[in-house]
Amino acid sequence: MTDWNHIAEHIASATHSEFTITGRNPRGGGSINSAWQVDGAGQRYFVKLNSADKLDMFEAEGEGLLELARPNVIRVPEAICWGLAGAESYIVMEYLPLSAGNGDSQTRLGEQLAALHRTTRDRFGWHRDNTIGDTFQRNDDESDWVEFWRRHRLGFQLELAGGAFGGGLQRVGERLMDALPALFSDYRPQPSLLHGDLWGGNASADEAGNPVIFDPATYYGDREADLAMTELFGGFSRSFYDAYAAAWPLDPGYRVRKVLYNVYHLLNHANMFGGGYATQAQRGMEQVLAETGA
Repeated sequence: MTDWNHIAEHIASATHSEFTITGRNPRGGGSINSAWQVDGAGQRYFVKLNSADKLDMFEAEGEGLLELARPNVIRVPEAICWGLAGAESYIVMEYLPLSAGNGDSQTRLGEQLAALHRTTRDRFGWHRDNTIGDTFQRNDDESDWVEFWRRHRLGFQLELAGGAFGGGLQRVGERLMDALPALFSDYRPQPSLLHGDLWGGNASADEAGNPVIFDPATYYGDREADLAMTELFGGFSRSFYDAYAAAWPLDPGYRVRKVLYNVYHLLNHANMFGGGYATQAQRGMEQVLAETGA
């Protein structure tokens, strides 16, 4: 049974304001967590719950939201607190009523995402690991982007797959890892602040139509990786892409590299769910290899 009193006490401590839960309602929280709206004393929060061993996941999510909020260019839910309540872990966030947005919400999202990506640092990775969906995501610091993607993204997912899916993923994946430098021969990405898991379900708008992004897998990497994932499952309009390109044009090589970057997410989905994702990942790898002539 969830210890709601403990969570309420933590909210009160974090906000320096008395808080007692007078109402709570379940909300959609995806397939990984249970999610709740909690109310009391004119305040409202969004709470996600999971088993106690998922505390690291919530800690990373909270720190990721704080990292995305620092540049103050795009709205993210405020991370209030996170911790353990008995046998459960939890994270508490600002409750944001979401909407479909208005006519220029997607345009502003493109502009604001480009502004977020202009937040950079010296090295790729992040100060801590996190998760992509329910999968561990390594963020070890690297000075070289190709090495980061080879070791901590593509290579790591191939390790998780092991000999599954008939071993075909491993064979093609090893060839692709050898061919990676050819994709970056005349392109040197900056370590940009990324959302990291930017599909249509993790972007919306508030009631005023302001863009909102949430559920991050934050790290510093090639900005093209965020843009690539927006194309993987759809949900973003032409005005979003036009506004991003106007604010910060993309390199012509993005056409091929976006396939490489989305292979990571397809491999992750294959490792989590199986099914046709493995086939899509292998086709993506073969497409990139064909483009490089490897």
